Amino acid sequence: MRRPPNLLFVFADQMRGMDMGCAGNSQVLTPNMDRMASEGTLFVNACANCPVCTPSRATMLTGRYPLSHRAVANDLPLPSSEVTIAKILRDVGYRTGYTGKWHLDGVPRDKFTPPGPRRHGFEFWAAWNCAHDYFHGKLYADTPEPIELKGYEPVGQTEVAIEFLEENGDRPFCLFLSWGPPHAPYAQVPERYKALYDPSQVQLRPNFSPEPPPGFRDISAGLDPRETIACYWAHITALDEQLGRLLDALKELHLDEDTIVVFTSDHGDMLWSQGTTKKEQPWEESIRIPLIIRWKGRVPSGRRCDALISTVDFAPTLLGLMGLEVPRYMEGRDLSHIVLGKEGPEPESIFLTEPVIVDQGLRQGIREWRGVRTKRYTYARWADGEGWLLYDNEADPYQLENLIDSPELSPLRRELEYVLRGWLERTGDPCLPWKENIRNLGLSELWNARERDLHPEGPRLL
Repeated sequence: MRRPPNLLFVFADQMRGMDMGCAGNSQVLTPNMDRMASEGTLFVNACANCPVCTPSRATMLTGRYPLSHRAVANDLPLPSSEVTIAKILRDVGYRTGYTGKWHLDGVPRDKFTPPGPRRHGFEFWAAWNCAHDYFHGKLYADTPEPIELKGYEPVGQTEVAIEFLEENGDRPFCLFLSWGPPHAPYAQVPERYKALYDPSQVQLRPNFSPEPPPGFRDISAGLDPRETIACYWAHITALDEQLGRLLDALKELHLDEDTIVVFTSDHGDMLWSQGTTKKEQPWEESIRIPLIIRWKGRVPSGRRCDALISTVDFAPTLLGLMGLEVPRYMEGRDLSHIVLGKEGPEPESIFLTEPVIVDQGLRQGIREWRGVRTKRYTYARWADGEGWLLYDNEADPYQLENLIDSPELSPLRRELEYVLRGWLERTGDPCLPWKENIRNLGLSELWNARERDLHPEGPRLL
């Protein structure tokens, strides 16, 4: 009887799906991501359903949308009652591990997550709730004494991951590794990677704008776009080197044939496309994420797949690949047949949602919104129903012409609104104002704690 496959799930923080050589950006040096794509399948229409850290990470692990798993905003904890893919795999005999950035345990961000239900099924633990200080990285293991990482944080985190692989025994394993970069601070990257990129040679995307769109506020004071993007790419190249170490370790340990390897990110980064920065927005730079899946001999190699897949689909799809039953409470779709290159139904749309806007998004003037992404179109509107965005991504891949008010396309807008309303009904989302969402989910106390901790000078209290 064939042993169940291992799972190595590696993800960056705030990395755009288009910023890899294999994804078409030849300015970014990513030889190991490109190698992994040549040995597996690159998904070019992979998206984050809720493009901000905590909600997206919770969605990845649970296969459920934010209003269901209740981690609807950064620094609201994932309830211990939620069932993750790690809990499921642990219960069927997998050795489960997590290392790197967690960001699912609320505030304060440096809190110790003890062994038990708040680790959501992960037995091995070498993680830090949330910090972006890449030359002073820390981890907690099973005691509340921090373990300091020397040098560049992703290197130390990768070493911990390789040690986990080296200790592999008779049980199949599931290991999640979460790197903090290329999330800001962009300049905190070793000089040898910075030296690979000359800011003056950075070619900006055609939708770059130094000015925010109407209604938005600029929060990028003090940052030079070309220097920032050069550092962002330097982080990606640094991560690429660590991905190469992991792939080499799997081969040296004779684990590469029996291990499903996933590389992805929790969301993207606008980086002045459309005149905005950061995430929590429905444009491609914010929602589209890298996704490469390699399983030698099973997942087609060197394939570019344009099927729609999103973070809510990750857990059910991986369970499907591993031959396990997908729980009915998961709201994502098991797309394992697509990953394996088999015939079968494909999703026609992805549901996009931001039920609570916080922090950088709030400072930019964004409010709650909902939307859908099809292979061809992106449609988004504000939660109160006011139109916002409509793009034809085939004719306009950089989303330069917003068609939301085009009289000729009013039938298309009605059609996409009908699709969106179907998603709202299926997910039980009445598009309430953020305060009502927080109150209805019973999160007021946790919300007030997050606000007092992160914004003591001006908390938005309920």
